[in-house]
Amino acid sequence: MDHAAEAQRTDLMTITRHVLNEQGRHPESRGDFTILLSHIVLGCKFVASAVNKAGLAKLIGLAGDTNVQASNPISDPLYSTLLFLHTNPCDGGWPPRVAVQGEEQKKLDVLSNEVFVKALVSSGRTCVLVSEENEEAIIVDAPLRGKYCVCFDPLDGSSNIDCGVSIGTIFGIYMIKDKDNVTLDDVLQPGTDMLAAGYCMYGSSCTLVLSTGNGVNGFTLDPSLGEFILTHPNIKIPNRGKIYSVNEGNAKNWDAPTAKFVEKCKFPQDGSPSKSLRYIGSMVADVHRTLLYGGIFLYPADQKSPNGKLRVLYEVFPMSFLMEQAGGQAFTGKQRALELVPRKIHDRSPIFLGSYDDVEDIKALYASESIIG
Repeated sequence: MDHAAEAQRTDLMTITRHVLNEQGRHPESRGDFTILLSHIVLGCKFVASAVNKAGLAKLIGLAGDTNVQASNPISDPLYSTLLFLHTNPCDGGWPPRVAVQGEEQKKLDVLSNEVFVKALVSSGRTCVLVSEENEEAIIVDAPLRGKYCVCFDPLDGSSNIDCGVSIGTIFGIYMIKDKDNVTLDDVLQPGTDMLAAGYCMYGSSCTLVLSTGNGVNGFTLDPSLGEFILTHPNIKIPNRGKIYSVNEGNAKNWDAPTAKFVEKCKFPQDGSPSKSLRYIGSMVADVHRTLLYGGIFLYPADQKSPNGKLRVLYEVFPMSFLMEQAGGQAFTGKQRALELVPRKIHDRSPIFLGSYDDVEDIKALYASESIIG
């Protein structure tokens, strides 16, 4: 037995321990932020388990399917919890879809939304929630209100659920000025006001990447312990990468700077090697790879989507926050991404994010285009 390795294993930096250490850097802290993060982590663990069992629990496919299995009790705790959520839907304005024999099937993206809404509301530390799954913001009942706003996409890349591709949860956290008088203006803050952001990727392993404004750290879920363990401390993106990530199926609709940049990636004129194209179609997976290996992720505006496709509050801002904390950049084609001020909770924006020098290249192309124009 490798006793040194075993001794090392007993001194694990869990995400809870990490967050408590961060809390210790702020003597005025009362632990509210730590409690909120612990509820987000709980939601991630639940969704990770549900994703792993999606096929068995009949959670893949489009909403509206029916479950006509013969009655056969299942003792797995996950199924019991799923059944509880099915029969006790959140008060978020959507109708319950109950997954029992002969009734409408609860699907994974809707289930994930209910999991996170319940987890965040029950923390007692949130006053308003913005979810990709809900048309309107969710105002928490007064007795359960705290001082934070959480914007989240409960299951990004859900179109890939059926084929087993990596998917994930994205979240961003803001402070609210007055929890007793919450308005939409409190939610529509620029990304520069964000306190923390992260994502949890459900793939070959379950990885949670988090920044509280003091660098970026990655944690991997150890199934045997049920804990997220620090595996990627102080993540720093390389200044320049060898990979670009974009849906080239939209190339005919791109503007000139984007087209020129991708052409440069494939056919560089300075003698440097070509960049490799890697595109999964799940933002969490594509950004995670970009964060670790370097390069650039692009989802530009085009003729079909002149305002871009990705949502500002719960996709563009959290990923831009993480990228900047790791030493990279995020750009919309017009400005620093985090300086955007959304007008609606589901506003969209183009985004170019990744290695500092790669984003500088696309910024230079847009700058020259504006001069010529």
